[in-house]
Amino acid sequence: MSVVVENSTILSALTEKFKMVFGGADNIEYFFSPGRINLIGEHTDYNGGYVFPASITIGTTGLVRLRKDDKIKLFSENFSEAGIIEFNLSESNQKYDESWSNYVKGMITMLQEAGYTIDKGFELLIKGEIPTASGLSSSASLELLVGVILDDLFDLNVPRLELVQLGQKTENDFIGVNSGILDQFAIGFGEVKKAILLDCNTLKYEMVPVELRDYDIVIMNTNKPRALTESKYNERFAETREALKRMQIKLDIKALGELSNEEFDTNVDLIGDETLIKRARHAVYENNRTKVAQKAFVAGNLTKFGELLNDSHASLKNDYEVTGLELDTLAETAQKQPGVLGARMTGAGFGGCAIALVAHDNVSAFEKAVGDEYEKVVGYPASFYVAQIGSGTTKLDVE
Repeated sequence: MSVVVENSTILSALTEKFKMVFGGADNIEYFFSPGRINLIGEHTDYNGGYVFPASITIGTTGLVRLRKDDKIKLFSENFSEAGIIEFNLSESNQKYDESWSNYVKGMITMLQEAGYTIDKGFELLIKGEIPTASGLSSSASLELLVGVILDDLFDLNVPRLELVQLGQKTENDFIGVNSGILDQFAIGFGEVKKAILLDCNTLKYEMVPVELRDYDIVIMNTNKPRALTESKYNERFAETREALKRMQIKLDIKALGELSNEEFDTNVDLIGDETLIKRARHAVYENNRTKVAQKAFVAGNLTKFGELLNDSHASLKNDYEVTGLELDTLAETAQKQPGVLGARMTGAGFGGCAIALVAHDNVSAFEKAVGDEYEKVVGYPASFYVAQIGSGTTKLDVE
């Protein structure tokens, strides 16, 4: 699948950069991989629950050219100070510090381990529009970008679901973050003006038309520095696993996402630890909120959907404890503004972004009011973007 490019100015500038970095403009192929927002269903993916993400038009662009030898040369506009990163194909399984090249190496390694033949080098230039550490999934965007590029360059014919799973495997096994499959799935399967209701237990999914009518989804970036591998993400992963293990003493379940709120409340004593109870309660209740949210969306009940956003944020703050001053200031200030149906943090937390459902005519006043309060409380500015829901990772049809 390829899409015709709308913004040729950006691609022209990147082509010039490619020529400057690697020499010549022959045989360049163009690709785009989106970021994603999760409308609701946070920290449910690795607990076997539902998520409700959508890919967005902010993302990562890649320009690539196949080489005749086995040299791989990488350049990122975002980390231009690093210059050209160069290594041989045989060195793809060797991680290098915290370099962004590890995501490229990881995808090459995972595809080779899955039995696919990558037998030549290539030159790749990337430019990411996704703010780093924003929680809009710049890493999954890059993983899927590289996966789709390699699939195309080497005629691998990898099924899209397998590419998504190899992206997650790169994140888990190569990078070292215990993430679920939400990010890669949303980025790999996204469609214009549609969100994805995904059952992370079975990987069954439903494309849900996003009809926001007179409302916009506003992304609010805390601009707080954050690294997932250094955050408490892996700690939460371990805590919910332990809670599940304790519930499995009596209950025949494979994941917390299988429980209704009532079943959880009835059997909560099995866990026997207040912190673990709070973590598991969020996983269960958030999962069931997500199922209700999809029904509200389909019925066109945006007011109900907004209430669920608010409930989700409260749970992430009080039970899962992954918000913090920055996200709470954004979400809770947003919830009080005129024309707002609901707001919550999105992504892993500990910084990153929040989203709000805001009446279109109120967006400018909303951004000013929330921005002023945030800077007053936190001491530095937030950034705001109105999210358009776009396609998943794809090859670009450049005339």
